[in-house]
Formats: sequence, structure tokens, C-alpha cells
Amino acid sequence: MNPVWIVLPILTVLMFDLGLTLVPGDFKAFFKRPAPVLAGLAGQLFILPLLAFLLCLLFRPDPIIFTGIMLIACSPGGSSSNIFSKIAGGDVALSVSLTAVSSIITVFTIPFIVTFSMEYAGFETDGPMDIPASRLLVQNIVLMLLPIFMGTLVRKYSRNVAEKIDKVLSRAAFPSLMLLAAIFFIQHSRVIIDNIGRTGLILLVLILSAMVAGLLLSSIMKLNFREKRTVLIEVGMQNAAQAIALASSPFVFKNDGMAVPAIIYALIMNVVLLVYVWICSHISGPQGR
Repeated sequence: MNPVWIVLPILTVLMFDLGLTLVPGDFKAFFKRPAPVLAGLAGQLFILPLLAFLLCLLFRPDPIIFTGIMLIACSPGGSSSNIFSKIAGGDVALSVSLTAVSSIITVFTIPFIVTFSMEYAGFETDGPMDIPASRLLVQNIVLMLLPIFMGTLVRKYSRNVAEKIDKVLSRAAFPSLMLLAAIFFIQHSRVIIDNIGRTGLILLVLILSAMVAGLLLSSIMKLNFREKRTVLIEVGMQNAAQAIALASSPFVFKNDGMAVPAIIYALIMNVVLLVYVWICSHISGPQGR
């Protein structure tokens, strides 16, 4: 069985769960608190893809890995970032707002960034290169926007039901991501092992540099410590499940090799952020409470 048929439903459910947590006030946060939202979006939408591109130029990975790295770099914030923000003592409302807004914006930005990456890297196919930007856009809308919209409708008409469903689904977000990584690792262990050294180094540097960039942005914009922690996590934690789904989808790229960076990223990302959360929990003083 092609694991993509497991990936796609899981991604859809995670996006539906995100919608369950949203209220109109989340989107008003952009106007009420523009500084932290702008810092997070700038880090996710501009700085992270730029860092990924520069690292790819430096390390020169194979075209498939190059494109896969750019795909994960231009993906929106992951659903698990809301949980990590809460554990780290961050601003959960800001985290949800950034995840929601970035999920919507990247529906339209991913096709352009990935198209450019494929062309620049010299991505070779068996026949003429077909970059399915329109199909990628359609799948993003179906897998992301529609589930988010359905989730918001459930919350609008029955908040109690939405909270009960979210209580179950939010706990499943992290295990689901690990399940996806495990399934792909088992099926493509040879390719992953062959690439985990160099690709893993690129992704580790990418995650750490993105987190540093998020911290610098937050400091420049004079955010409070809770907002800083949230922006740092949001910039460093992208939606690996979405990247895996897009790479392996039979409707878009149909290339499991392109999903390899997202799988490795998911493993490294969670280890790095678990360490960061542990550090936050052991920081003393008023900012650590």
C-alpha cells in the first residue's frame, strides 16, 4: 500500500483540527498585535526559504533533495507547534494565529517557490519536466483550506463539540507525525540512510539558524518573552506532514524521494524543540515562569 493514502487523510484531519481551534479573533490578532504576527510570518515565509536556498547552494545536494528541502522550508507552521508553544510557556493564541495565517498564505506561495526550486536545481524527469503548479494549488486548497473551513464551521455552530473533538485530535498530532515518519522510513530506509548524513546536517543547520533568526526578529521588534518563544518555535517548526503529502501525492509530484528531507526534518525538528522546551522549563526567574 502506498503510504500516501495514510498521509493524506492524516494531513486533512490535522488541518480540520486546526480549524476547530480558530475563532474570528485569531485573525484580528494581525491588526491588534501586528509586531509578533509580522515577525513570525517574516521568519516563516521569507527568511526560512532564503536560509534553505543558501544552504542548498553551499552543500549542493541532489536536485530531488534540493527540491525536498525547499518544499519543507516553504511549508506552513506545523500543528504541533501550538502544543510546543504551550509547554514552553509561549503565547498559544499567537501560535494558533501564525499557524492559521501561514497555512492559508502558503497555499499560494508553495507552488511558486517549489517551481523555482525545481527549475533552478535542474530537476530531471523521465519525460518533459511538468511542474504541476495548478494541481499543487488545487490539492493545497482541498487538503488545507477546506478542512480548516469545515473545522471553523463546527466551532461556530457547536463550540462544545469542537472542543471535545480537538481534545482528542490535538493529542494525536505528534504521534501521527511520528507514525508518518516511521512508515516512510520503513519503506524507504535505504534512501533515507544514504542521505541522512549530509541532508540531516543541512536540515539541522536550517532549523537552528531559523530559530536564531526568529529570536533576532523578535528582539528587533521588541516582543515580550512569551511572544519570542512562540515566534522562535513557529519559525523553526514547519508542517512536515504537508510536505510529505505533497511530495508523494499521486496528484502532484509522485516522488517519494522528494519526501525524504521532510521525514528527516520531522525527526530532527522534534528532537531540537524537545530540547528547547526542556531548557525553557528549567529557566529560572520571572521570564521562565
